[in-house]
Amino acid sequence: MRKRIAVCPGSFDPVTYGHRDIIRRASEIFDEVIVLVSVNHSKNPSFSVTERIDMIKAVTDDLDNIEIDSFNGLLADYVKKREAVAIVKGLRAVSDFEYEFQQALANKKLYDGAETVFLTTKPENMFISSSVVKQIAQLGGDITDFVPGKVKDIIVERFSKRPL
Repeated sequence: MRKRIAVCPGSFDPVTYGHRDIIRRASEIFDEVIVLVSVNHSKNPSFSVTERIDMIKAVTDDLDNIEIDSFNGLLADYVKKREAVAIVKGLRAVSDFEYEFQQALANKKLYDGAETVFLTTKPENMFISSSVVKQIAQLGGDITDFVPGKVKDIIVERFSKRPL
């Protein structure tokens, strides 16, 4: 029987409790989940691809069916190459849906072999985004409730060195 592989793409800059929750839940649904760190040259990430991969490894080390990879190109091409059956996306609010729905339709047009699966966030993670975490950390606030302890110090250290 063919493995049910899902790809969970994102920038993960940095990884949050919300990301961790979506990855964990996807790992319970699919045989294998590839957490795909996207390389987006139009964005100016705070962490390198290698740093983001290392942080994701640290917060998913208890999940046996997770692989972490990076890719620079069309998501549909990567999904097809890996023979994945699904793209897993987390939704925090209705505002996320419109953009993600457009992306899902485009990916389906580019590669019909995979479905996009939307997982809604837990209520306690609805307001958590990497952008919010970075802003709080940069202003010296406590990010304990937003990011796993295994990566908190890395994030705080990075932003304590940045001028406002």
